Amino acid sequence: MTIPEIILRMRGIALLSILVFQPVFAGAPLGADLAGMLAYAREHNPELAAARHEATAALQAGESSDTLADPLLRIEPMDVTNGNPSTKFTLMQKLPWYGTRDLRHEVADARSEEAEGRVAATWAELATRIKQAYVRYYYTIGSERLTQQTLDLLNGLELIARTRYTNGLGQQQDVIRIQLEQTRLQTELIAVQNAHHHSHVRLNALLSRPGNAALAEPAALRPMPTPAQLDETALRERLDAQNPQLRMAEASLLAADRQRELQYTDRYPDVTLGIAPTRSNGSFSRWDLMLELNIPLQQAARRAREGEAGARLSAASSRKQSLLEQKRAALSESISALETARRTEQLIATRLLPQAQLSLDATLAAYETGKSGFAMLIQAQQQLLTIRQQRLRAQADMQLALADIENLLGEEL
Repeated sequence: MTIPEIILRMRGIALLSILVFQPVFAGAPLGADLAGMLAYAREHNPELAAARHEATAALQAGESSDTLADPLLRIEPMDVTNGNPSTKFTLMQKLPWYGTRDLRHEVADARSEEAEGRVAATWAELATRIKQAYVRYYYTIGSERLTQQTLDLLNGLELIARTRYTNGLGQQQDVIRIQLEQTRLQTELIAVQNAHHHSHVRLNALLSRPGNAALAEPAALRPMPTPAQLDETALRERLDAQNPQLRMAEASLLAADRQRELQYTDRYPDVTLGIAPTRSNGSFSRWDLMLELNIPLQQAARRAREGEAGARLSAASSRKQSLLEQKRAALSESISALETARRTEQLIATRLLPQAQLSLDATLAAYETGKSGFAMLIQAQQQLLTIRQQRLRAQADMQLALADIENLLGEEL
């Protein structure tokens, strides 16, 4: 293989590395695109299913939260020892103080909203883990390809070095040096293949599939949002309104507030009304009415419960404020991380990578004419591989930061 052939082959590999990651067509097998895996996880993940069932349970509890207690029927046979017995029937209904039922319903609604927020938070967290696992899966496959492509190039360089040595134009040390580099890359390839296996297993685990279940190789990473879509002020407003954990905190705060108001109703008595007809000699000869009140005399216990409810409300408020500040800070960090990775990738793609390719081409040409040593050729090859891996890493970092942002927003950009 001649030097010009090596150069053409390297350029062909560079083109191949772009083509192999083109977008996948509709109906792609599981693993080829992120959307398919997210759809699969929505249907099959047991953690998400559990959160949905809990939300359904909370909704069912809310529907019965403001109902009255079942009425009570009491039957009292009277004068059973004489010849003219009678029977008294007492029908009683307990009625809570005015407004108590509405407060109970509001508490239950808040708990139901909290459970719905937990479903959204569970999905956002699961989707984020899948997105990031998909990125790592893509990265390990890309790293494996780059390493294998570089090994293929070294095999061609080894052939050239042997030919030059045989013809008395090169040194045996050149052949040994390239064999050492091949061995080093083979060791690196083993590590990358192991990382590929681990990312494959982790991705299947998130999809609730056996670890060794088949997955297609990812075809492409998602397109990145435009700078206008990453305006921090606009994203902070969306965060405040839509973050699932903030929704849960808000619902918990509302529940605590209504629970405190509900606790205050213990200051007033519940009322039990009743009607008691008495049946004697085959007919109802007497009708009585009943009014029953519980007397809230245990003031110390009541005040303690009110203090507990107030403290829980304060705790829920403080917890929400702390969570809001944490989420805003995390959003700012993720936006900065994405922009940093974007700028790094652009710099590598537009300047470093072309420069490294030109450097290797020039070094190859100089080596062919004996104007450059083999050490410089190996160094140029190593530099090109490192820069390609750095670009792949920057692309992955952008995707990881994007997944973090979408997790905070609770939706995709």
